[in-house]
Amino acid sequence: MSDQPIPTLRDVIAARANVYRYLRPTALHPYPGLSKLVGANVWVKHENHQPVGAFKVRGGVHLAARLSTEELAGGLFTASTGNHGQSIAYAAKVRGIKATIAVPEGANPGKVAAMRALGAEVVFHGADFDTAREWIMGEAEARRGRFVGPTEEILIEGVGTYALEIMEDLPTVDTILVPVGAGSGVCATSIVAKTINPKVEVIGVQSAQAPAMQKSWQSGQLVTAEMNTFAEGIATRVPFANTQRIMRKYLDDFVLVDDSAIKQAVVLMLEHTRNLAEGAGAAPLAAALNLKERLAGKNVVLVVSGGNMSLDKLRAILAATA
Repeated sequence: MSDQPIPTLRDVIAARANVYRYLRPTALHPYPGLSKLVGANVWVKHENHQPVGAFKVRGGVHLAARLSTEELAGGLFTASTGNHGQSIAYAAKVRGIKATIAVPEGANPGKVAAMRALGAEVVFHGADFDTAREWIMGEAEARRGRFVGPTEEILIEGVGTYALEIMEDLPTVDTILVPVGAGSGVCATSIVAKTINPKVEVIGVQSAQAPAMQKSWQSGQLVTAEMNTFAEGIATRVPFANTQRIMRKYLDDFVLVDDSAIKQAVVLMLEHTRNLAEGAGAAPLAAALNLKERLAGKNVVLVVSGGNMSLDKLRAILAATA
């Protein structure tokens, strides 16, 4: 378990200065079409509108603003094939420092290209993510840089600024549904929402085809599980201890949705909001449709965590759900 203190609302409020130095608040829009489908008053928090297309960049720029002189000189190091890597690449770019990102052989070419376009050095190493991560941790130490894991408490502080925006823009919110991968987003949301108003219900959502975080939360133990989901942002096989600790303290519920329902939700998001939500970002809508009786008549926010879906994957989803 992490020995770091759990971030507080005060920490998130303090992080706003660093986040808003580089980023703007994202929109929270009501959608009558989604409201009719769910039978509730539905708003969407558009973290897909961030410069890198996902919420994680908030944590990245907050961390980058807090680096020591030595860390600035050494640069940032991480392992990622997705939104975390793009977040760190963006954060390094705005601070004018170097980012080195390790990816496994066979990583998604589109995401590799996106990280390189932000100025990061992307290094292919090993057959899987864990091999890449272990190697880049050694590189960071050898080069006196800063290795950044995906669930560090300082990242959660920055990410929490989107939850502050929700609470400020919609003080009457009843329920917030958040996708869960490593858990930084749901932890940040629940810390902020439950501290401001304990009556707000925060529900985590994961794919039934990658249920490690949900099973771990449910059992109270760290449980490794299958990882066969198409939704990269919530494709967690091994749970994270520090985010589990926070979730057990703050989270109200944690539900699973099938990949087929998430794919249908991607299409519904396109139809009703004209926004592309990646699988993780569409998962809250899939969950809301499964929880219609529970959510009836409530003010519900769906966190669209990101919109980074390849055209090939989108075409396949549209063909399969036509």
